[in-house]
Amino acid sequence: MKRRIAIVVLVGAAAACACLFFFRPRWTSAKPPTSVLKLSGNIETHESIVGFKVSGRIVDLPIQEGQWVEPGVVLAILDTADYRQQLAIDEATVRVQRKQLDLGLAGTRRQQVEVAGQALADANADLAQKQLDYSRAQTLYRQQVGSQVARDQAETNLKRAQTVAHSAQQQYDEALEGTRAEQLAVDRAQLTQAARKLQLSRIYLEYTTLRSPKAGVILVRNAELGEVVAPATPVVTLGDLDHVWLRAYVNETDLGRIHWGQPVTVGTDSYPGKIYRGRISFISDKAEFTPKSVQTFQERVTLVYRIKIDLENPNHELKPGMPADAEIQLASDTQAPKL
Repeated sequence: MKRRIAIVVLVGAAAACACLFFFRPRWTSAKPPTSVLKLSGNIETHESIVGFKVSGRIVDLPIQEGQWVEPGVVLAILDTADYRQQLAIDEATVRVQRKQLDLGLAGTRRQQVEVAGQALADANADLAQKQLDYSRAQTLYRQQVGSQVARDQAETNLKRAQTVAHSAQQQYDEALEGTRAEQLAVDRAQLTQAARKLQLSRIYLEYTTLRSPKAGVILVRNAELGEVVAPATPVVTLGDLDHVWLRAYVNETDLGRIHWGQPVTVGTDSYPGKIYRGRISFISDKAEFTPKSVQTFQERVTLVYRIKIDLENPNHELKPGMPADAEIQLASDTQAPKL
């Protein structure tokens, strides 16, 4: 009996050795790399944060989260009382400056003209007196009553008076002409400045109405009715559903087998059997720890690289946060990636 048991044990051991010898090369040989990389991730959208260019209190907010809006749709409106008041002030300023330009001469310049005119009148009066003095001296000299020295002195005084009168006339003409040219230039500049300020007030008034810059879905309503907001304060977060992308993570061992622009097919549980085609548009150059929310078909590793897969979404079937699975046709080890 013991001999039979020993024989059975020996036969079993021999069979085991034979199996090990036959199958060992298959077990120890390296497995060929898979040709398809399967990843899981979540759909993301390109977000635009929209806010006012001016400050104020929100008096109307006719949108809700999840609402689809077209370009130009009103998202929010601010209280316009202050901006309308400033607009009225600027309109009045333009009217005043236009009237000032029509008047031509300002009070200060007119005084300068009057001073120059008075100097000219005094110079002309003195010239007239010097002409009379010279006439008398000349008459007395001819009658041999007056001296030649007196006549020559009167002639010199006359020439000086003529020079002073001529200079006063030039100063008066220059003051008059300068008043018109310079003051008109100043008035035109002031009117232009007032008109530009009026135009800016109108622009600020238009900025009190916030409109959608593009088509999209309201992801977040960041402000509420009655809230006072400053310029650039987020009021609405707008998502572009026409162009979405999938956030996924790739193991370091597969990083060298994918490349930018590589085609990808994506599927979701919400639409079984429907394939969405995309391409890899971003590969991170820095490794990070695997997020806890990431699930992959392969064994998880400590460090992964984030990638971005752009997808077309014309029917808006893919929503932000929706889980999706991606399949990437990997390049073989001997095939260089196409850039």
